[in-house]
Amino acid sequence: MFKKLTLLAAVWTFCLIVLGAYVRLSDAGLGCPDWPGCYGKVTPHHAIESISAAHAEQPHGPVSLAKAWKEMVHRYFASTLGFLILVLMVLAVRQRRKLRQSPALPVATFFVVCFQGALGAWTVTMLLKPAIVTSHLIGGMTLLAMLVWLTLRQRDWSVARPELPDFRLQAFLGLVILSCQIILGGWVSTNYAALACTDFPSCQGSLLPTMDFNDAFHVLRELGQAPDGSMLTMANLTAIHWLHRVGALITFCYLIWLSWRLYRQKVLRGLVGSIVVALVLQVSLGIGNVVLHLPLPVAVLHNAGAALLLVLLVCLNFRLASGRPAPMVPQPIHSLAS
Repeated sequence: MFKKLTLLAAVWTFCLIVLGAYVRLSDAGLGCPDWPGCYGKVTPHHAIESISAAHAEQPHGPVSLAKAWKEMVHRYFASTLGFLILVLMVLAVRQRRKLRQSPALPVATFFVVCFQGALGAWTVTMLLKPAIVTSHLIGGMTLLAMLVWLTLRQRDWSVARPELPDFRLQAFLGLVILSCQIILGGWVSTNYAALACTDFPSCQGSLLPTMDFNDAFHVLRELGQAPDGSMLTMANLTAIHWLHRVGALITFCYLIWLSWRLYRQKVLRGLVGSIVVALVLQVSLGIGNVVLHLPLPVAVLHNAGAALLLVLLVCLNFRLASGRPAPMVPQPIHSLAS
């Protein structure tokens, strides 16, 4: 049961991340401007009068019945995940001897999902402040990584495993680089900077367009505004977008190099090949977002691709950690003499 629940929670988290991207990219993040309900109701159906009134006042505003349902379905999915992780934590603590595993990771995962729920509430009540929305994305990806690791721990490792060369540091660095790139991508999305450049490989007709980094990465500010309350300029948005492109180039080159080094190990070829395919598809989706002017399906798939790459890099790190050579155990002197 524990093994099945960990896998279910990991898959559910992946789907929740994709659903959250769809909600954000379809401008439904404020479909219900309160939390946890929708205008104090359990479903948008029960809040139809309030939603209709808000939509009539602002026909092109953030509130409509369709957007309200998108937002609430996302909340229902998130609540279900919180319940799953709660059950996992209880099982891990109560059956720690039977599982022969420390319950520390399930307990930590529970606290992370609680904080993630708080970030979800603040995302709405603080009107999509970029720092909060980006932190919400980071929390979702962190949960996914923790649950994937927990799922991999449930495999039967009683069979003999071939020893692998010690590439743990390089693989961990790859995970760090990918994580930084995901954060940059979240900052692009939450600041609506995806279309600051609509050509590729150049940006506004130049490899080094006019950019202003002064306010582009200032964390404590409102959506679309600089810290002093003025509106962000196109140069600010261009700086955000351009840096994400540079990060994509660094991530692509490093992961291709790492995959080339690890492909020599036969037991890793399937996983390494998956990383390369996912990486190429992810870069293609990113280029497609630019040249096709951010179509919703492509943008959502780009978020899904980031989550998939994270899963694969976590699997690689786990595989290298579990396949490292056993430490040398000193033998007694009389044993050596004999």
